[in-house]
Amino acid sequence: MSHAQTSATYQELIRKKRDGGQLTDREIRDFVQGVKLKTIQESQIGAMLMAIWQKGMETEETHALTKEMMLSGEVMSWPAEWEGLVVDKHSTGGVGDKVSLVLAPALAACGCKVPMISGRGLAHTGGTLDKLESIPGFNIYQPVQQLQRILAEVGCCIVGQTETLVPADKVLYALRDATSTVDSLPLITGSIISKKGAESLSALVLDVKFGRAALYKDLASAKTLAQSLVTVGNSLGMRTGAVLSRMDAPIGRCVGNSLEVVESLETLKGRGSHTLIDLVTTLGGLLLVMNSRSASLEEGKRVVARTLQDGSALAKFQAMMQAQGVAKHVACSLCSAHTEYYSVLRRAQNQTELETQRQGTVLDVDGMVLAEVLHSLGAGRSKAGEPINHSVGAELLVSIGEQVDKGQPWLRVHYETPALSPAQTLLLQDILSLGTPSLQHTHTHSLVVETILP
Repeated sequence: MSHAQTSATYQELIRKKRDGGQLTDREIRDFVQGVKLKTIQESQIGAMLMAIWQKGMETEETHALTKEMMLSGEVMSWPAEWEGLVVDKHSTGGVGDKVSLVLAPALAACGCKVPMISGRGLAHTGGTLDKLESIPGFNIYQPVQQLQRILAEVGCCIVGQTETLVPADKVLYALRDATSTVDSLPLITGSIISKKGAESLSALVLDVKFGRAALYKDLASAKTLAQSLVTVGNSLGMRTGAVLSRMDAPIGRCVGNSLEVVESLETLKGRGSHTLIDLVTTLGGLLLVMNSRSASLEEGKRVVARTLQDGSALAKFQAMMQAQGVAKHVACSLCSAHTEYYSVLRRAQNQTELETQRQGTVLDVDGMVLAEVLHSLGAGRSKAGEPINHSVGAELLVSIGEQVDKGQPWLRVHYETPALSPAQTLLLQDILSLGTPSLQHTHTHSLVVETILP
């Protein structure tokens, strides 16, 4: 087939979708192959993405798109004796979301195999890989053979996407950003589920967030996305469930890469915040139910929580660090009971504490504004490949539901260059909401709103 004929064929597909038609499995395969083999022009890919964004896709189309994206590269295979054990989790992103760092070793301590393929952060603060790279020596790049060795010996690893895994998604993902089609339901579903499908998982749990600091601001929209992800994941043979969780205030106490590593280690030592532990145990408990290792969600949550209390999850995190390049003395130091974290991790040159302007009960903390300020101080990146400062971040010194006095320190900001400006300080003072608690504001306010089982 000549280039002109190919181009004309792609034009027909674009026109069909633009006019609201349903693409066949073969037409979707041709489109994805064109993306993979670069026989389709970039402008035509952009036009197809916009047509999908405008007209949407039927469930069958989304399934076909996801499957073809998954098959565009390498699909992992695991030993037969791991049947039913290979699990993973995906989050739609959040401020202070260090759940993966705690959940992966906790699941490994429960006997699961967790090949967690994660990403870097864009906007806000860093992603899971950025957090881990604040640990000296941690290598997120592992060939597939080494990845399997780590899973056999440790039970979990957290790595970056390989060049051979879902290559079509890399092209589409970059162009979705350029064409303002990031928030398309079928395109989000295809991107997330194709990568997880290529991991050949037995079970997958999705943490779909809604709220001020989430892609979807309301519960109904987030639930629609969760249902799409669960439906397509299950149609590809993965037992797939979802948790709908709030994303207004930061998750846990810390935001920023090295600070979130510290909080993760504290959680693995049994000293985590109840909101973070609730999210970790709910996601982990759901996975244990889906792969038949627990009879109920409550039992699964107890099993996961036990690994945080008895040190078994911490031991898995230490073993994972060493397997991924961290020197033994560094890993041991970070995991010791009373370590000085900043003898190993980089600490920002400056710390400023903000004090409360009046007394009252902490009702809310605007995680989105906090993330934006930290981003401007160097904790995040605006373009792929930009460097970030792992030491920049903030620690919440108060919890939602806590009674505070006027003049009490409530936020510690860690920064270097640029410095924290008076204007940014004013912005941060406004993110703390104090008042009198109503029935909506309780000390046990859970982030988890709903779970969706397959």
